[in-house]
Amino acid sequence: MPRPIRQFNSFPFSQFEELTLEIESLANQGAGVARVEIQTAEGETRRWVVFVPFSIPGERIRCRILRNDKNCSHAEIIEILEPSPQRVSPKCPLFTDCGGCQYQHMDYELQLEWKTRQTQELLARLAGIKHEVNPCAPSPSQWAYRSKITPHLASGQSSKQSCQQTGTTSRIGFLSGGFQRQVVDVPHCPIAKDEVNTTLTKLRKTLLSQKQHQVHKQPTRHTRTRHSRRPSKEESLLIRTGVNGTQTDPSALLQERVRDVQFAFRAGDFFQTNPSILPEFVQYVGELAKGSDIPYLVDAYCGSGLFALTLAQYFQSVHGVEIVESAVQWARQNAKTNGIEHAKFSLGSAESIFSKVSFPPDQTSVVIDPPRKGSDEAFLHQLCAFQPKKIVYISCHPATQMRDLRYLIKEGYALRVVQPFDLFPQTKHLECVMLLEKNVPESL
Repeated sequence: MPRPIRQFNSFPFSQFEELTLEIESLANQGAGVARVEIQTAEGETRRWVVFVPFSIPGERIRCRILRNDKNCSHAEIIEILEPSPQRVSPKCPLFTDCGGCQYQHMDYELQLEWKTRQTQELLARLAGIKHEVNPCAPSPSQWAYRSKITPHLASGQSSKQSCQQTGTTSRIGFLSGGFQRQVVDVPHCPIAKDEVNTTLTKLRKTLLSQKQHQVHKQPTRHTRTRHSRRPSKEESLLIRTGVNGTQTDPSALLQERVRDVQFAFRAGDFFQTNPSILPEFVQYVGELAKGSDIPYLVDAYCGSGLFALTLAQYFQSVHGVEIVESAVQWARQNAKTNGIEHAKFSLGSAESIFSKVSFPPDQTSVVIDPPRKGSDEAFLHQLCAFQPKKIVYISCHPATQMRDLRYLIKEGYALRVVQPFDLFPQTKHLECVMLLEKNVPESL
């Protein structure tokens, strides 16, 4: 039984009240969705949503209420009365405790099906658009695919996943799911690459074998360190692997190969973390961006040059723009390493992203791959003022992508293609690629 909440909102259910529910659908945050009829204080009957993590549409379950919000309730499964035929046994013994994965209990084909459907639902609900969504492209590796993890180290908190091997209460792992966010001790992560887990084992042995009184506290809470040091309480760590080895130092050099292009970047910098799907992923983006009448490409969030350099083969000239100076330096070095002479990279500012781009807009495609928060209005305004013929919008957070889509459509762009990619199997996360074109009125 979970710990009672002191200030519990008792409408419409009492704390820990048990319900028998039919799961109807799956929310984009990964929880199953059930709907029940309730009576309001005014005597009206209304439909009420209950979210139940780790349930599957079509299942009949018994659950207990953990929290009532203004418009919905949250519950946990007590018993699965009628399981889905597509329910499978999770590979990780910490599944449901660790908050890293949401879908290990679902057959992989069902995961893809729901990621496609969730993209459709977000498109309709957040962008107000009905548009065909292509089936979610599967990852070639469904397990052991992550080339990077950022576990936390926490000390002095009680947990049923305490480090029994070392006899300490320190834990290295990931935040738990649910409402009580604490670090779950994770000795092995099945979605991380083998090299990452090997380093995780060594890191745990080094850090957890030291006694607490020997620890010298680091000056900041979230500083990442080399595995030869003992980090401070609740510190974030880094383990990342590339074709040249595995690193725990964010400033260390890593290399990755995507198709026939070699990339170098700092271990702490952004680079896609599922190498198995990247060849197919970048090729698809290139197919959307290229055209017989489009000789120019702008990569507006270029980083170390992933799209600019892998797509350079399709274009006469490529220009990458980035506001992070170190990333621009690595992009230039990567172009030189691969002998790609028709790609240039510029350090831009938030106020003048396209000021150094000299391509004719009506012969240019722009690829954008912003962070999870999406593009801000200032960037979108500049993008639309530049007026490229095509925009290929890549996002790891479809909800903010739909928000930006509304802006682009309002500014005269038409949505042509919506293609989700499963870069993160066993989790609720996905990557979505959209093609927009300048909406030219048909001739009369």
